[in-house]
This record gives sequence, structure tokens and C-alpha cells, in this order.
Amino acid sequence: MQKEAEHRINKAIKARSIRLVGENVEQQGVTTVEEALKLAEELELDLVEISPNADPPVCKIIDYKKFLYQQKKKQKELKLKATKVVVKEIRFGPNTNEHDFQFKLKHAQKFLEEGAKVKAFVFFKGRSIVFNEQGEILLLRLAQELEEFGKVESLPKLEGKRMIMFISPAKKK
Repeated sequence: MQKEAEHRINKAIKARSIRLVGENVEQQGVTTVEEALKLAEELELDLVEISPNADPPVCKIIDYKKFLYQQKKKQKELKLKATKVVVKEIRFGPNTNEHDFQFKLKHAQKFLEEGAKVKAFVFFKGRSIVFNEQGEILLLRLAQELEEFGKVESLPKLEGKRMIMFISPAKKK
């Protein structure tokens, strides 16, 4: 199954008059499709409709395969430059002691400095769900400690046996 071409080329151009632009051609201005096709044949290139919605449509005399290749290359480069969101998890118990809290706080701080989001959660085992207030206090304290490194994306909320909170990194200046 082949997808339909994005641009009309050569004889597929339906307009009567077009605006011809390009590196291979000095500015022709508005001309007929027949004249442009003749010129494209002389240069052994394709006449490609670049902007079909303009009035008159804008066409360019170029090597169409090379043009498509360059467009794909640009798309790949843009995809590579796009930022990927990494989510790091930090797990607490409802009765996490001070030393463990400080240890995990340093890890969360490092993750946020690296630009990753932090998903902090308190996991309640068995009957420890009774201490869900302690879990909420723990997560809010973590958010307060990490205030200068990131901002809270969602406040702590209980989902099943977990109380979850997201912290996203602060914008770099």
C-alpha cells in the first residue's frame, strides 16, 4: 500500500498559470505550466508544486527524488533533536526513616538536575494503608525539599496501594 504523493509533479499540476521559483531558474514570475514543463525537460529535472494553496500556485524546478531525500533527512534531524522525557521512580515506605529519606532526596535531586521527571511514590504493604496521612506528609516534604530543583506536577494522590506524586525539572536559565 503506497501512500499518495505529497506534491504534484510535472503533468499532475492542474493549474493554468503558476509562479516559478528555484535555484536552477532565475525568477520567472508568473508563467504557464506548459512553458515551465518545457524548461524543466531542458534541464532534465522535475516541475514540483511546492505551495498549491497560493494564488497562483508556487512551483519549483528541482530533482524530485533528491528533494524528497532531503526532506526525510530534515525530518530525522528534527526527531533526533526532540527531547525525550525520562521518568525516574523513587519508592518510599510509609515509615521511611530520616537517613533513607535524605539518601533518596539526593537521588531525586540528581535526577531533576539531569532533566528527568521524578515519580515519587509511597507503597503501602498490607495494613500499612492505615498510615496514608504519613505517606502524604512524606511526599509533601519531599516536594518542599526539591522546590529549587523542580516543580510539583501533580499533588500526592492514592491509587490502589500507592500514593503517587510527579515532579518535573525546573527550566534551565
